[in-house]
Amino acid sequence: MKIAIVTGASSGLGREFARQLVSEYPEVEQLWLIARRKDKLEDVAASLPRPAVCMALDLCDPMSFTAFQEKLLLEQPEVHLLVNDAGCGYLGNLGETDTALETRMIDLNLRALTAITNLTIPYIPRGGRIINVSSIASFCPNARMTVYSSTKAFVSHFTVGLGEELRKKGISVTAVCPGPMSTEFCDVGNITGNSPMFATLPYCDQVHVAHGTLLAAKYRHTFYTPTMFYKIFRLVAKLVPVKLMTKFTKT
Repeated sequence: MKIAIVTGASSGLGREFARQLVSEYPEVEQLWLIARRKDKLEDVAASLPRPAVCMALDLCDPMSFTAFQEKLLLEQPEVHLLVNDAGCGYLGNLGETDTALETRMIDLNLRALTAITNLTIPYIPRGGRIINVSSIASFCPNARMTVYSSTKAFVSHFTVGLGEELRKKGISVTAVCPGPMSTEFCDVGNITGNSPMFATLPYCDQVHVAHGTLLAAKYRHTFYTPTMFYKIFRLVAKLVPVKLMTKFTKT
């Protein structure tokens, strides 16, 4: 069976990926939706034009990888699209924040993305695609979100390196680097109302971001940065010394 897998599918950008991907990838016969909240996943599944399997997994728990691997072994699917959307970010100075929150970003943004990708690759046929959700935070370090921006820098580098590894297999890898969006992310991360930078940045529309990313992956682009503002920001971040950029981008 030809499937697509979306992590972080219960809300926000992940939900939009699930809703839109069939229009761009009509060959997909079934979706596997992964997130912690089963009720939210089932709501998303009910709105989709294709059958969906809801996998209520906490990707910060290593046992979730075992469950996912067992599902792959049992079903032997053809994974035509893997969307690594699951992620989190928390505002605060290191040393003043809850250590569990800081390490959660590493567990979800890095370890889970790496594990899910590694387990899925053997089931991706030639012509398949992987989408990794990075961020504008990957362009340079963001003080007060130091761990988060570092994890997203990993995601962007991971995308480029993995793309080269999989090139001969005919599998492409795309990273999307959006700005802030009106999703649960800012509220859960204690960002709403606490960051002057976030209050002044232009917000991206998650519907537009999902659509543009799916098209970028379809055309096998390595990066997709929504809106001209953030395209220019990415260019500036390459030209300006990183220590200076870090002063400008403090969250």
